[in-house]
Amino acid sequence: MHLVNPVTCEQIALPSVITIEQVRPIFDENGAAHKYELSWHTGMHDGYNSPSIFALDNLRHELHYKAYVFSDASTESFIVVLIHNPMRQLSYARVGDDKWTWLPPHDIYDDCTYKNGLLYAATATGEIHAFDLSGPFASMKIIMGASENVSAGSVYIVQAPWGDLLLIGRIFGDYDLEPEPGASVFWQTGRINMYEVDKVASKLKEINSLRAHVLFLGHNQSLCLNAEEYPALKANHVYFTDDSFFWTTGLKNNHCDMGVLDLDDNSREEIISPHLCSNFPAPMWITADLRKMNLASVGVA
Repeated sequence: MHLVNPVTCEQIALPSVITIEQVRPIFDENGAAHKYELSWHTGMHDGYNSPSIFALDNLRHELHYKAYVFSDASTESFIVVLIHNPMRQLSYARVGDDKWTWLPPHDIYDDCTYKNGLLYAATATGEIHAFDLSGPFASMKIIMGASENVSAGSVYIVQAPWGDLLLIGRIFGDYDLEPEPGASVFWQTGRINMYEVDKVASKLKEINSLRAHVLFLGHNQSLCLNAEEYPALKANHVYFTDDSFFWTTGLKNNHCDMGVLDLDDNSREEIISPHLCSNFPAPMWITADLRKMNLASVGVA
């Protein structure tokens, strides 16, 4: 596995995929790995299916969901976090580690962010878990329980420029996951629910406006930026690309749910019309420092 800078094509080696808890190599008669076995066990379940076998170049299509690179000021290095299957679990590695560290027992994670040694991860049901990665062993605390208000689409956790942690619920306004023969599966973002997180009281405070700020959501680190610093952006809007977990369950050639949502009236506009980009892999937002080439999102190969 490698980090790949999509601008410079520079690669940085990561721990081998076979050090992920659920992955095992299968060797041929010459002792060379020629297939992978993927176990379906999680920290909560022993496995709902027998292990699956994948060719070397096919495992990534089933295993990877999201990847993040976070700067770690305490070590002046970086931490790479994976949300991976089965059941969208968490594993992480620091630069220089020789294996991935699994973070059981929970699963169905949608998004995460990192600050001051703490990894905040949000599940599809709106739970927020805080992992302390500063010591030799990770510890976990549940910051927020499940919320019905954010669990009808995708969930994001975002560091706001004004210091708060935001929990974002992306709600599908129109969808059909079981279409008639000949029709296509589709889903379309209808609205965005936003909450400020009180980490001490474990409460959510709903907010209806980002004022002069914008959100970027998708297969990337979720971002909240000040539109006054970026004149081309529209304040109080959400820029989104498609990051539905259905992409990892075989629905790879469907129309991408992409657009810009106006939080004032929930109207949306197309980013690109017609869509000129490939439907798979789904497009993502990349924020680059052209002087240092530090990326808010990278690819994992």
